[in-house]
Amino acid sequence: MTRFRARSLVVAAATAALALTACAPGGGSDGGDAPQRQASDVETDVASAGDVTLTVWDQEVRSGQDKPLKELNAEFMEQYPNVTIKRVSRSFDDLQKQVRLAISSGDAPDVVQANNARADMGSFVSAGLLRSLDGYAEVYGWNERFGADVRAVSSYSEDGKTFGEGSLYGVPLTGEMVGVWYNKAKLDELGIEPPQTMEDFEAALATAKEAGEVPIQFGDLDQWPGVHTFGFVQNMTVPRDDIVKLGFGQAGASWTSSENETAAQTLVDWVDRGYFTDGFLGLGYDPSWQSFAKGEGVFLVSGTWLLADLQSGLGDDLGFMLPPTGESGELAVTGSTGLPFAITSESENPDVAAAYLDFITSEDAMAKISDAGGLPVYDLESQQVDGIQGEMFDAWTTATDEQALTPYLDWASPESSTLLPAEVQKLMDKSASPAEFLQALEDDYASFTG
Repeated sequence: MTRFRARSLVVAAATAALALTACAPGGGSDGGDAPQRQASDVETDVASAGDVTLTVWDQEVRSGQDKPLKELNAEFMEQYPNVTIKRVSRSFDDLQKQVRLAISSGDAPDVVQANNARADMGSFVSAGLLRSLDGYAEVYGWNERFGADVRAVSSYSEDGKTFGEGSLYGVPLTGEMVGVWYNKAKLDELGIEPPQTMEDFEAALATAKEAGEVPIQFGDLDQWPGVHTFGFVQNMTVPRDDIVKLGFGQAGASWTSSENETAAQTLVDWVDRGYFTDGFLGLGYDPSWQSFAKGEGVFLVSGTWLLADLQSGLGDDLGFMLPPTGESGELAVTGSTGLPFAITSESENPDVAAAYLDFITSEDAMAKISDAGGLPVYDLESQQVDGIQGEMFDAWTTATDEQALTPYLDWASPESSTLLPAEVQKLMDKSASPAEFLQALEDDYASFTG
């Protein structure tokens, strides 16, 4: 096993730009009336807290995510026998649908994973449903543990209007990016090298289709995977800085640019050429990647969070690469941190919850995440990895060194989380033209940014 040579994780260009130029357009209430905890008031002696049941909602359901969290929860309860962790794991979709109601009820969980987006974490902050972690960050040293760029994507102003600065409202366990998984055996059979350019990638798709293979394994029943796929094409066709502005809801960019028109038309062309799985509109995300893991499909556009599950199916045939580059030769890849863990305002044991967050983001936790096939949010240089995980770590280092990360597009506006997935699906099922698709996004973007 080789020692991975890498610097600490840095969520570079996109999040750095966010930290420097966070904008505060749009509406939202003047809420933010959540109870706050000053550093001087924080009690770190968990053992003296009495019998505590800590309810935690997470979306770490896949094996590579579930295993380290399960181990960490068990170790926390072993270290603090007075604490019982009641864990509720849900899929990303289910968590996103139910968490708002849960944390606004009289029986809210203590800890929840909250999507960074304005529609989720931003609105929760605005409504006073999450606690600022600033006091805890001071006590536990989180400002040193997590880089400024990592903290920026979990930070909001107290009124929830400004994304990227203000108070810290969550801490993540992992880094993540959306790249291209590929089946090495199938590429060998087809005589294809991992494509480095968009032209090479489209040629590879044509070759795979002609050979009777599924060029891109894809399921969009859940709608959000389509956003990642559109973002993948956009990263090859649109200037990176424009994507950063759009993703962070900053004025000065446009969805109706000629480059975005090229991205939308390219996606439609790939549908017309049969490059995606037949019946992808009725195929769920999980069944889709599970089919890829069984050998069905040459490429899969998805995130690093799938490593452990895909490797268990494909073994040494699994490959990972960053998105090919377009005409500009500029690398761009969608990525950031995993969903941050936050403490709800209704938690009756916020100090115990904070101690739990500190525990599951410790250096030992990073090692467990790496051992399970994940991408730790920091301390990569201490991990021992090789094979496909080494390829993934190398890709991450390249992306961050080149400041090539672009934000998740559903962060753009309060409506993006629901609007964008639905509009991408309409584009891909041909019920909306590329022009109609982009105009719908432009109307929302312009309304938000003013």
